Amino acid sequence: MNAARTLATARRVLRQLAHDPRTIALLLLVPVLLLVLLYYVFDADRRAFDSIGASLLGIFPLVTMFLVTSIATLRERTSGTLERLLSMPLGKADLILGYALAFGALAVVQASLATGVALWFLDLNIVGSPWLLLLIALLDALLGTALGLFVSAFAASEFQVVQFMPAIVFPQILLCGLFAPRDSMQPALEAISNVLPMSYAVDGMTEVLRNSDATGDFVRDAAIVAGSALLVLSLGAATLRRRTA
Repeated sequence: MNAARTLATARRVLRQLAHDPRTIALLLLVPVLLLVLLYYVFDADRRAFDSIGASLLGIFPLVTMFLVTSIATLRERTSGTLERLLSMPLGKADLILGYALAFGALAVVQASLATGVALWFLDLNIVGSPWLLLLIALLDALLGTALGLFVSAFAASEFQVVQFMPAIVFPQILLCGLFAPRDSMQPALEAISNVLPMSYAVDGMTEVLRNSDATGDFVRDAAIVAGSALLVLSLGAATLRRRTA
């Protein structure tokens, strides 16, 4: 791995994204607009918004980062850009980390914007520190980036990328504890939810919602989400292909 090549890759990706205002709008504005919509859906029950809004503050960035990252990486492969890059002295780890840094920078902006709007404009009530809430939202966005980089290796078209949503993202949303406590599910479903990273993202948000300090459970949840992102990035580097057959 070469730091200069990794940073050069990140700068190239950011320059490309700067010329795509629709993608920037999807990344930065859609999570905020969805939170605003949720606020008015629960206009008569603010406690419900506080409970569900904190969880969705982590889920929305994950979903949008997953979509944008997977499609952007797939375009690099189908256009031949990835093949030309890998014919140069650029390792797979340099490429994957460069993409992760570029989209990670956008994830920081996205998570900060969504968290700021939720706390200071939508009056999301939490007991814990806003910085802890931002940390989990950022880790969720980075996890979405890692998942997007990983699944792009197995898709031959943008339509196939979208098909991965029901297979990878939707089950996590259903089993993460957003709709029902995980310990009230069937034992088999609870066991599955225990190995899904989004479950720990929602648990981490709940810890910030209810506790004034960073609890041991919060540290565990944050570590699991971060570790899952690193693991998926490693798998993405191992499965990276030069082009789509």
